Amino acid sequence: MILTVQKQITNKIFKTSTNKKKERSEFLSKLGIGMAVVCAGCAISSCGSKGSDPAPSNNNGGNNNGGNTSGTSANLASEITNIGDSKVIGDAIVVRLAAGNVPASFTAVQVACTHQGTSIAYNLAQGIFICPNHGSEFSTSGAVVMGPATSNLKVYTVAINSGILTVS
Repeated sequence: MILTVQKQITNKIFKTSTNKKKERSEFLSKLGIGMAVVCAGCAISSCGSKGSDPAPSNNNGGNNNGGNTSGTSANLASEITNIGDSKVIGDAIVVRLAAGNVPASFTAVQVACTHQGTSIAYNLAQGIFICPNHGSEFSTSGAVVMGPATSNLKVYTVAINSGILTVS
């Protein structure tokens, strides 16, 4: 009799433990699938380009002298005065690379990343343009340094007349 009761208890424990293992396994499986769906949704939504992307920031020391990111020119007496400073002029981002108010002291490339159109920013410490969306990197001459972008940035011509910088 004692053996029969002990056997019944053992069977119940084993059966309960097996059911719990199945339940736990099923729960973890469903949880994993649910998390994968959520992560995939987040990844897909972050890949879209936004029409309201903010003007590029000037990470690591750049300065756009008051945040003026529109217009068709820059007055070099008050804007883009320091190496690493930048300004968005039309569809271009202009960066001062060297001292002196001559065109060779500046670079101007398209502000929209060629991957998905997000506004790029100049990183003074690295001497490159970086897209904050997916990390594409471009040289100061607009060449792709690191993807996912595969096309170079358009390069604009810088002209300076009486201390006023324009791009074309």
